Amino acid sequence: MHVTAEAFGEAWFLTGPTAVGKSEVGIELAERLEAEIVSMDSMMLYRHLNIGTAKPSAEQQRRVRHHLIDVLDPWEECSLAKYRTLAANTCDRILSRGKKILFVGGTVLYLKAILRGIFKGPSADMEIRAKWQQDAEVKGVDFVHEALRKVDPVSASRLHPNDIRRIIRALEVFEKTGIPISAHQTQFSRFTAGKAKHNKVFCLTLPRELLSERINQRVDKMLVDGLIREVEGLRGLERPLSRGARQSLGCKEVLDFLDGKAELEEMVQLLKQRTRRLAKHQRTWFRSLEECQMVHLTGEEMPSEVAEQVILTARNRPITGSG
Repeated sequence: MHVTAEAFGEAWFLTGPTAVGKSEVGIELAERLEAEIVSMDSMMLYRHLNIGTAKPSAEQQRRVRHHLIDVLDPWEECSLAKYRTLAANTCDRILSRGKKILFVGGTVLYLKAILRGIFKGPSADMEIRAKWQQDAEVKGVDFVHEALRKVDPVSASRLHPNDIRRIIRALEVFEKTGIPISAHQTQFSRFTAGKAKHNKVFCLTLPRELLSERINQRVDKMLVDGLIREVEGLRGLERPLSRGARQSLGCKEVLDFLDGKAELEEMVQLLKQRTRRLAKHQRTWFRSLEECQMVHLTGEEMPSEVAEQVILTARNRPITGSG
């Protein structure tokens, strides 16, 4: 049996920026729905990346069954299409057990791919990719990011300079079609969004100052819990990290520290700054997805209270979409 777009439409979604509290609320929500959780986080796919990815604890995973965590080795890549296939197969198994599906995570492209499908674009051109990859290695990721900004400022504003794989793909699409990938995707999204129906996509939000404070606290805790030791261990694996795995929060910053390129305090501040930028990027994307129902929090709520609020909102909210 293959999960169709209609079957994805039966799923619940809990998303939001990093450090907003998705994992705790997700556990409470899954228990109330009798659901199993499907991770919607691009970094939790990888084994050995635990502290930097803030994976659910062993106790949380005992309370509710989780999926798409620790399914890839750190030297493997995972495309958007591959994730969607993994998610579909996982949903098959969950539905066969008579359970509901709850996606939890903050990777916005994964959320969009499940809700609206994937713009496939032109086929890969390894010559173009190799050219830009060499520029990234010789001239730096900022140079390649700036090249994208000149031809596709919309995509450049959405992509972090370290997200070199997607930056190169955007440049590749522009070179092959003469049209920015953002224009292709907007056209595609308008078509698919008009056909979608969904009333169970919830995005947790916090005041910006409070979220920044939580991010700082999370980074400090990650360091106390052994982030530096974890990243150091990644260098001892049998194969080098993939580009995807290297994008894990803290990985680049800690590697630079270990290589003597940054002092400890500088590394900590850069990591906090990068995490805040990620949160800002996520908030921008979530606001652009009309399927998202914002759940505005003060930071005083218990996870159980938020879960109840989400369920109540879903019951009272009409289904959006026209098709």
